[in-house]
Amino acid sequence: MRDATIGYYDSHAEAFVSSTVGADMGSLLMAFLELVPDGGRVLDWGCGSGRDSLAMMRAGYDVVAVDLSDAMADATEALTGLTVRREAFADLDDENAFDGIWASASLLHAPSGELPGILVRGMRALKRNGVLYVSFKYGDFEGQRSGRWFNDMDEVSLRSVIEGVDGLEVERVWTSSDVRPGRSDEMWLNALLRRRQVRG
Repeated sequence: MRDATIGYYDSHAEAFVSSTVGADMGSLLMAFLELVPDGGRVLDWGCGSGRDSLAMMRAGYDVVAVDLSDAMADATEALTGLTVRREAFADLDDENAFDGIWASASLLHAPSGELPGILVRGMRALKRNGVLYVSFKYGDFEGQRSGRWFNDMDEVSLRSVIEGVDGLEVERVWTSSDVRPGRSDEMWLNALLRRRQVRG
């Protein structure tokens, strides 16, 4: 599943970057960055074209970018000048390192059975009260689609996953339309999750 998805991005990188690098993510990024301290350290977890890494850098944030696809990592490096970490979601081992994690249209490629463990890693990588943004195609489909593995989510399925991750709580869940030209009929599920503060 993972190998096929990464293979897709490695072989379709130019077309994918062309179709996504100009997408206007402003309102979604704003909802996330409003909860991250100015100049904070942010992980772009599945950075793709590098579009959002660049936007966050320009806004003054200290950005760390990660992607398992070599072609996507190369695209981000070319766009941003960052050195991209090339690793799988399940290999994230940072602890208390980030004020925010931005996982836009990336964790949707993780099989549902692996998602809780991946979110635990994300939670541990956050500082106390840190914020994790995730987005999924809206629905209940899981499987191969267009050469990649997709795990679609709705409000019920997402909350069910989050409830199984001790240390994460839901800050906000909402839907939005796809911002790419000609795809406004496609819906996305967005969520802001927070690492709970330990109460003394």
